[in-house]
Amino acid sequence: MTSETDLATSLEPSNPLAAARAEIDALDDALHDLVMQRAEVVARLAASRAKAGSPSPLRPGREAMILRRLLARHQGPLPPTALVRLWREILASSSAQQGGFTVAVYARSPDLDRLAREHFGSLTPLRSLPTASRALSAVAAGEAQVAVLPLPEEGEAPEDAWWMSLDSPRLQVIARLPFLATGPDSLPEALAIAPGAPDPSGADRSLLRIEAMGERSRAQLTGALTAAGLAPRLLQLRRDGGLLRALAEVDGVLEAGDPRLAALPVDRALPLGFYAVPERGVIG
Repeated sequence: MTSETDLATSLEPSNPLAAARAEIDALDDALHDLVMQRAEVVARLAASRAKAGSPSPLRPGREAMILRRLLARHQGPLPPTALVRLWREILASSSAQQGGFTVAVYARSPDLDRLAREHFGSLTPLRSLPTASRALSAVAAGEAQVAVLPLPEEGEAPEDAWWMSLDSPRLQVIARLPFLATGPDSLPEALAIAPGAPDPSGADRSLLRIEAMGERSRAQLTGALTAAGLAPRLLQLRRDGGLLRALAEVDGVLEAGDPRLAALPVDRALPLGFYAVPERGVIG
């Protein structure tokens, strides 16, 4: 049992534990004040966007710029992953203030649900759906505002190759998840798809779907892309009879009407959106 003497000592200002707790309480109050102040600014922004008829509260490029800036100035014992988790919740709540949204997740793996939850916030409604096409259909129908789908893999089953039928520019890739991964235990990566074009972050990569009739080798297609100024970081091929479909990842923002697309010797070249380049490896 704690004696009266012990209790009195614990309350003395000179007691290190009491002093540390008082300092933490003061910092918590200051943080809380700033969070409330930030929410007020977001509310004003939401009101102005509502008047302008802005269709979506999601700004993945702007969010990436915020996180990059914070990671660049971060120091001290708090892990960068914890910093990003904190701000992802703040950013998700800010988006919810500006209209709210639901995320449709292709439930191929429980990790995708967890990845979506960590990126879009613990309070954001998630809908787990059995196929990639169902998740995209939910977004197209307005039942969800974002779809989270696994990264494309060469040779995957046709029903999983969602990029082959993505209804772009109506639906576009807007983000790559997670934004920060620092080790081998990180969750598998995914892409987020939403209506309309994403906003640039200053360091972005684009996805391009290519269709061409006849025989084209990987080397030939890589050479054609490079000659057009679109050197691919990744190139996946799928052949269906005489039709070749390819998915290319290129640096920068690539949108419909880009003159480099007209230089490609293919039947069709359709941009599928772009995303902020995620942070990978050791930070800080």
